[in-house]
Amino acid sequence: MKFYPEECSIKDERMKPFIDPDEIWAHINNAKPTKAKVKEIIAKSLNKERLSMAETAVLLMADEPELIEDIKAGARMLKEKVYGNRIVLFAPLYVGNKCTNNCQYCGFRVTNKDAVRKTLDTDELISEVEALEDNGQKRLILVYGEHPQYNAEYIAENVRTVYKVKKGKGEIRRVNINAAPLEIDDFRIVKEAGIGTYQVFQETYNPEMYKKYHLGGKKKDFEYRLTSLDRAQEAGIDDVGIGALFGLYDWKYEVLGLIRHTNHFEACYNVGPHTISFPRIQDAAMLNQSDKYIVSDDEFVRLIAILRLAVPYSGLILTARENQYVRREVMKFGVSQIDGGTKLELGSYHESVNDKQNLNKEQFKINDSRSLGEIVDELLDDGYLPSFCTACYRTGRTGEHFMEFSVPGFIKRFCTPNAILTLAEYLEDYATEEVAKKGWKVVDKNLKDLESFDKTDELEKRIERIKQGERDIYF
Repeated sequence: MKFYPEECSIKDERMKPFIDPDEIWAHINNAKPTKAKVKEIIAKSLNKERLSMAETAVLLMADEPELIEDIKAGARMLKEKVYGNRIVLFAPLYVGNKCTNNCQYCGFRVTNKDAVRKTLDTDELISEVEALEDNGQKRLILVYGEHPQYNAEYIAENVRTVYKVKKGKGEIRRVNINAAPLEIDDFRIVKEAGIGTYQVFQETYNPEMYKKYHLGGKKKDFEYRLTSLDRAQEAGIDDVGIGALFGLYDWKYEVLGLIRHTNHFEACYNVGPHTISFPRIQDAAMLNQSDKYIVSDDEFVRLIAILRLAVPYSGLILTARENQYVRREVMKFGVSQIDGGTKLELGSYHESVNDKQNLNKEQFKINDSRSLGEIVDELLDDGYLPSFCTACYRTGRTGEHFMEFSVPGFIKRFCTPNAILTLAEYLEDYATEEVAKKGWKVVDKNLKDLESFDKTDELEKRIERIKQGERDIYF
């Protein structure tokens, strides 16, 4: 089964650049949104069909308040149809901040001589993972600066170390990676270590603006970075994550850049990105950035809603760069994964030193510093189902298999039971008495709502097994 539109079936070639700014701008400039056209496009998305670039451009150019509300309502409905009320939780773990690049928006940049450079040794890495397990985390993303020390063998060894750490009933079941682009053989090395998703963000899809922001280091090569996840696919990593840093260039252009990247994967590999990220520029040490392309909160909500409609089956990640109020709002319109209890200073999870942020020790400023427990509590209050599930990854439902599984809309049917089981673990092992009381009410409600699931009795039995002390049960 192929999921990409015909517009990308001819011009895409494996491991070759595919971004044409004129093509992207042509879609934007030629878009003519009308109420009827917008409704037609939303209806297509609600049928869980991927939107073309031209269709996405129509939504991007629909500036009338009534049409914007229609788009947001459609995104909210689609999220419910595909993902249900689940929100997947994870934590970033910064392993090393050495970097050879000179990115004008990043505190890790090589020219920041005030930066406190650090790389966790094995004991420190273990201590960090133990601290995260003590809080109930099950999913991590290891984050690295771009430096020769952080090569494939080093990353793979870190991954193996993390998976071995078991403290009490805690364990990490999925380790994702955000690091420098690799060569094919190097991607194979990290794949063999058992990684989940490998993330490489293009930052901006405009080649000229890219040159402006990336003044040194290997990252200044736009095309090498653009084709990095092609090399991951060639190495057998079919779970990849893309992203753009909003605030570097026109936000409508960047949204279409992400869609064009998605088209490329589908044309060449018959699989879309597992996740899409859309961080906004935040304060960082030596930040050198004008406010010309800053994305407002209203625009941010719009672009998330449009991404949700454009790519119904990819996970949308929202990080603690955003404050809790923005996060609470945009989760309604498409976000399916968030981090919780985030600390960016290296070694800060087990040392608890990140109460007051120091930008010379961090990549950027975070704006939601609440604990994982506080975030779980709010999610429960808002009717969400917090999830620490890793079942698809561990049963081989990734890449093309994940697309076959998710596009027809079965995510809700299969993932809700697994989300319930992971929440049950959290409530038993880590939640306060008050949060546990709320959580079990949410579990009961979701059990009643699972009318289409033919194994409700078995699910209830598995919950009881968790209450008796058994762990890591999934469908």
